[in-house]
Amino acid sequence: MPLRISHMNTSRSRFDVIGQLGALRRYARSLTRDGADAEDLVQDALVRAYERRSSFRAGGNMRAWLLSILHNAFIDRARSRRSEAARLERVAEVTPQSLDAPQDHAVRLAQVRAAFMCLPEEQRAALHLVAIEGLSYQQAADMQAVPVGTLMSRIGRARAALRALEDEPDEAPSLRIVGGHDVRRP
Repeated sequence: MPLRISHMNTSRSRFDVIGQLGALRRYARSLTRDGADAEDLVQDALVRAYERRSSFRAGGNMRAWLLSILHNAFIDRARSRRSEAARLERVAEVTPQSLDAPQDHAVRLAQVRAAFMCLPEEQRAALHLVAIEGLSYQQAADMQAVPVGTLMSRIGRARAALRALEDEPDEAPSLRIVGGHDVRRP
């Protein structure tokens, strides 16, 4: 004997949806072309029907009324999915296509730091004072008690060594010192 959902009030007509489940499932499967989506759609339609049960006319065609609710639920879902897809497209248009993994930045920063620490002390100090502390060439030269030209030369050699790291990003950080004591002249 099929279960019947009925109101407590006996003056209202019986609200029997169990007998309509087969038709609802078939129609939902036809619309969604997927068993799980069809079951979700039937459930949504039944919830809507229960919420709107007072709008069902006694003596009306229960099957047509339920199929109509199911159809409208399907249309609402399709609209919602299209709207969500459009929002995602707009987001995709304004976001970068790819981002470097955060660990890549950490590795790169560690490489630059290691290369900076490998610089000769006078180059490292000169570059630090100007590039990191923001001192002028004259101020940094005065602090180190060297002529401005010497300071600029040290900074130039330090930057050249660090640029060499940029020229070879896939290799381990190695410095090529330009000028100074590391270069042998024939």
